[in-house]
Amino acid sequence: MTQLAGKHIVLGLSGGVACYKSAHLCRLLTKAGATVQVVMTEAAEQFITPVTMQALSGRTVYGSQWDAREPNNMPHINLSREADAVLVAPCSADFIAKLAQGRADELLSLLCLARPIERIPLLLAPAMNREMWAHPATQRNLAQVAQDGALVLGVGVGDQACGETGDGRMLEPEELLEELQAFFAPKLLQGKRLLITAGPTFEAIDPVRGITNLSSGKMGFAIAAAAKAAGAQVTVVAGPVHLATPRGVQRINVQSAQQMLAAVQSQVDSADVFIATAAVADWRPANAAEQKLKKDGSGEVPALAFVENPDILATVAKSERAQHGALYCVGFAAESHDLLQHATAKRQRKGVPLLVGNIGPATFGQDDNALLLVDAQGHSELPRASKALLGVQLVQELARRLAAVAH
Repeated sequence: MTQLAGKHIVLGLSGGVACYKSAHLCRLLTKAGATVQVVMTEAAEQFITPVTMQALSGRTVYGSQWDAREPNNMPHINLSREADAVLVAPCSADFIAKLAQGRADELLSLLCLARPIERIPLLLAPAMNREMWAHPATQRNLAQVAQDGALVLGVGVGDQACGETGDGRMLEPEELLEELQAFFAPKLLQGKRLLITAGPTFEAIDPVRGITNLSSGKMGFAIAAAAKAAGAQVTVVAGPVHLATPRGVQRINVQSAQQMLAAVQSQVDSADVFIATAAVADWRPANAAEQKLKKDGSGEVPALAFVENPDILATVAKSERAQHGALYCVGFAAESHDLLQHATAKRQRKGVPLLVGNIGPATFGQDDNALLLVDAQGHSELPRASKALLGVQLVQELARRLAAVAH
C-alpha cells in the first residue's frame, strides 16, 4: 500500500508476551515500504531479544536513554524527531500509566514525552489481561492519554496467555498494519457512505450442490479497506468468501443473488455510493431440490430448468435516488474476451456513470489485477498491480469523480 512507502516508524515495545507479534508486525511494516526503528523497554527484552528485532528491522535497536552511540547522547530527542509516527505495540498497562502521568524514566517513555506532539503522532496498541484492561485505573489512564492526543487502537478479544478469555489481546499484526495505513491515508471520502458487493453468489441445486463461480471477493474487500481508510463509512454485502473483514467495515453475509439483492435494498437508501463488485450468477435453478439428487446407475441425468436472477446493479441504477444523482453507481464486468467492447455495452445497458472491467479468468482468486475504467467520455486503464493498490487507486478516482459531480 502506498500510504507507508517512505514513512519512518518508531516501533516501541513495552513488556508483554504480545512482543512476539511485534516481530511479525515489524516485518509487515518493512514489506509495506516503511523504515522501522525499534525501541524496547527493559521489560520487553524479557519477552523478545533485541537481536531478533534488529534482524527484522535492519536497524540497531535502542533500549537505554544512556546509549552513547548518539553523538549528543540524546536518543530520546533524535529518534523522535526522525519519526513520521511512533507506534507502541504492545503497550502495557504500566506504560499507559506512565504516559498518563507524564513519567519518563526510560528511553521509550522519554521519547514519547519529548516528541513534538503537533507533528509526530503517537499510536498505542494495548495488550494486557482482561481484568487489567477492565480496571477503572486503566480505563481512566486510557481516557487521559487519548485526551492528550494519543490514538488508542483498541484491543482484540479471545484467548490470553494467562489462560483466561476476554478483552485485552493486542490486535493482530495485520490489523495494526491496516490501522497504520488508514491513519496515513488521505481522507478523500470523509463523510461518504459506501455500499459494496463482493465475491460470488451460490445458487443451490440441492442441499449440498449448487452453481457458483471462481470470484474470491478480494477486489471488493480491497476497495472496502481503501474506502474505510479514506474516511468513508463502508458496508460490504459479501457472498460466500473466505476473507477477513477490514477493520471498521460492516459486513453482511449472503449466499444467493436474491439474498444479495435483499441485503442491498435494505442498505442502499442510506448510501452515497454503490459499487457492484460481486460476480453475481446470471441464472439459478428454477426449483432447488429439497434432498440431494443422487445418481441411480441408469445413466439418466436430472433435467435442470433455470430462471434469470435479478440484476442488482441495474435495479439500483434505476432507483429514484440514482436517477436524481443522490446515489453514484459503479459497476464491474468480469469478461473472458473483448473486454472494452463488452464493458462499454454493459455500462450503457446498466445505465451507470462508471463501469470497471477486468478479465475474469486472469484475476479470479489472484492477489493482483488489471482494470479498465469505462465512462461516457471513453476509457482508461489501471495497469496490473496488487488488488490492495488498485483499491486505493479506485478510491482516488472515485473521489475525483464525486467532486466533479458535486461541482
